[in-house]
Amino acid sequence: MGRDHVVAIAGQIGVVASVALNLAALAFYLHGRIFGAVAGEKEAGKKMKKAAAVAPSSGKPPVSPDSTINLDHGDPTMFDAFWRGTMGEHATLVIPGWQTMSYFSDVGNLCWFLEPGFEREVRRLHRLVGNAAAEGYQVLVGTGSMQLFQAALYALSPPADAGPISVVSPVPFYSSYPAVTGFLKSGLYRWAGDANTFEGDEYIELVCSPSNPDGGIREAVLKSKSGKAIHDLAYYWPQYTPITHMLAHDIMLFTVSKCTGHAGTRIGWALVKDREVAKKMNMFLELNTIGVSKDSQLRAAKILEAVADGYERQPVDATGDASLLFHYARRQMACRWRALRAAVAASGIFSLPDEVAGFCTFAKETVSANPAFAWLRCDKEGVEDLEVFLREHKIITRSGTRFGADPKVVRISMVDTDEAFGIFVDRLAAMK
Repeated sequence: MGRDHVVAIAGQIGVVASVALNLAALAFYLHGRIFGAVAGEKEAGKKMKKAAAVAPSSGKPPVSPDSTINLDHGDPTMFDAFWRGTMGEHATLVIPGWQTMSYFSDVGNLCWFLEPGFEREVRRLHRLVGNAAAEGYQVLVGTGSMQLFQAALYALSPPADAGPISVVSPVPFYSSYPAVTGFLKSGLYRWAGDANTFEGDEYIELVCSPSNPDGGIREAVLKSKSGKAIHDLAYYWPQYTPITHMLAHDIMLFTVSKCTGHAGTRIGWALVKDREVAKKMNMFLELNTIGVSKDSQLRAAKILEAVADGYERQPVDATGDASLLFHYARRQMACRWRALRAAVAASGIFSLPDEVAGFCTFAKETVSANPAFAWLRCDKEGVEDLEVFLREHKIITRSGTRFGADPKVVRISMVDTDEAFGIFVDRLAAMK
């Protein structure tokens, strides 16, 4: 074989080898582009999830048998276990960096900062539960229901030159009503106390039903044609009371915090029958905070959607209530009330309002009321101030005097953590 022939063969081999190397390099490159991109997307996904799972605030510290138990506030941390279960994923929301940048949500709506998705889920939830008529009503959104309460006071007040209108509520009234009504020393309205003793035709009556603090079902006490009413229905949900009627009052206030337990989201809503009243309320919200957080509305909408979806996915009569918020919460509340009544009986120095029951159109059965607060009275001789007495036992409550009642009664939150509630009932049972 000649030298030239060998060189030719070597050249061919070199070309083949070069092509093979190039093909291998191309395959390696494509592998990296394809699978590396997938890995990159997975890594990006992980980073996004990590960014979405922002480190939570510490909230209240954990309690121990020696801790001071604070049951003054209605902080609904009892719901935590439900949302840590299977429903947690259904209520999870990621908001992209570019979303919700504008002040405006729907310029064609009277409430132009109301997120359409939130309004849709509010109306859907009321249809599901049947506790309030939403069709034919204006939906307004507020930073909690308390901002909407202030907006309603503004909207229902007469012109300033007519003098301040009296704001009343029957004893025991919600402790924040006097404080919020009088805080700004408005010339439009003034706190006038107990509706049961009020005399006059011009007034705004605050009707809280179920009542905060005692859980009773309330109707307006005053009947003047020129009087006005605001119905605070924060606790008119199936976990707290039988849903006996679909209410259709002129102004009805609700809040996410007591419905689902998401107090930190700070979202409430109002159902307002009269469009002109709704316009005035909306003007207050515009001037007060230039609207309401759209991020919070989106989260609230996702939560309400998860609640309604839970009932559509799983029949009510199915085994378990892991996806059924109202059934889960009612079972938990009933358990707590049994434990509290047992502790009161074991102690012998306290008393509670009588247990009441009614047919619930949502549950389609007769159920007991399980209020979010206990209205506890002390019958022990020598105890004149129950709040002070319980504080000596490291239990912080809210005195009845804050609600227009006497100091021998206190309001106690029934919706705190399992640990805090367990320590509370154990201490209460041991008091003699």
